[in-house]
Amino acid sequence: MKPTLSAKLLHALAPWRKAPAWHIAFSGGLDSTVLLHLLANAEALPPLSAVHVHHGLQSAADTWPSHCQSICDRLGVPLRVMRVQVQPGASLERAARDARYRAFTEVIGAGEVLLTGQHRDDQAETLLFRLLRGAGVRGAAAMPVHRPLAGGHLVRPLLDVSRTELVAYADEHQLKWIEDPSNADMQFSRNYLRHRVIPTLTER
Repeated sequence: MKPTLSAKLLHALAPWRKAPAWHIAFSGGLDSTVLLHLLANAEALPPLSAVHVHHGLQSAADTWPSHCQSICDRLGVPLRVMRVQVQPGASLERAARDARYRAFTEVIGAGEVLLTGQHRDDQAETLLFRLLRGAGVRGAAAMPVHRPLAGGHLVRPLLDVSRTELVAYADEHQLKWIEDPSNADMQFSRNYLRHRVIPTLTER
């Protein structure tokens, strides 16, 4: 019998079951919404909380903290909203990511775990993106499941899960999530890969 999504997730997280606390990086998007819902309904886990980073890069984002708060209230999970300043630079994507991870380092205590919702499709995009930039062996490894973060750990437990599986779970449980308008903006290289390049490769 094929393992359930919950079983796959808990198996991936087994090495960190004795951590002092788990924090979910909660953007309100599909992947983090499914991750939060799965863990909020699991038993015998470390204390669970969510962190929403508000970048302030677009007007639509001003409504996202309240959306995330309503979901967390419904699931009984504490939420911390952190507002950050994104430093201008050559890559807005990278600047936003740097600001986000600076915020995460403020949250993570010694031995604690930050969980992010990147999935198998994200991994494929990252690998292709890095290869096209001329990455070497290290870059070809794409995203690791685990790496140190501040005094704790960053863990990506959904890297073996496809976006199709996440959508199926969200539909089954009638979950609502945020669709970031910037994800359709083709000026960002990752979006171009996601919407133009990878579908063509998949079809081939």
